[in-house]
Amino acid sequence: MNLLSAFRRLLRNRSGVAMTEFALGAPLLLTAGLWGTEEANYALVNLKISQLAVHMADNASRVGDTSTLQNRKVYEGDINDVIYGAELQAGPLELFEHGRVTISSLEVTTPPAGGEGNQYIHWQRCRGAAKYDSSFGKEGDGLVKAIDGMGQPGQEVYAQPGEAVIFVELVYDYQPMISARFIPVHSIHAIAAFTVRDKRDLAQLYQRDPADPDQVQSCSSYRGTPEVSSTGKIT
Repeated sequence: MNLLSAFRRLLRNRSGVAMTEFALGAPLLLTAGLWGTEEANYALVNLKISQLAVHMADNASRVGDTSTLQNRKVYEGDINDVIYGAELQAGPLELFEHGRVTISSLEVTTPPAGGEGNQYIHWQRCRGAAKYDSSFGKEGDGLVKAIDGMGQPGQEVYAQPGEAVIFVELVYDYQPMISARFIPVHSIHAIAAFTVRDKRDLAQLYQRDPADPDQVQSCSSYRGTPEVSSTGKIT
């Protein structure tokens, strides 16, 4: 009788109804909330990668000696500073551990008498551990076989004779904040281009001190986060 009475009281009891509904609905609400958070983070990372590409192209187009007597020389150390600055701006993204940047100088070859020069990639510098190569050409392209500028088909950018365009390509493997089940790991791709503002010495990238040269960010190596040595050089 006591068991039967307790069962009847349980049937009449309504105090656990809300908790039951919450227990049934919580997994769906939690999943939707986490999914939305991951989507928001993905959108922010996309925006940040795009802005980093623009900042790097802009900064690389401005660097160089300040002189009113000669064209501005650009040094390997200047390009290293641009790369290290991007690492600082990227913050917790670990940009060069999970991504790779390619900085190219698009220029025009010296034209033959009565002719026109070709678009070509004069020099190219890269940094990042991710195994990505430039989608738009490599250093020296255009010297033998003409190239049609740099960029997506139909949206190419071009350099003018005696000037240069800095073209930056940045690829980053998205790192999920919560779970790859919401957004799988895949690459975010951004490009940006700026025309060099001032008259620049286009002969080469120079070394400030040939006896103690700065690191050359070769596109044949895949190195991660840049560091500053005890002598203040970026490695």
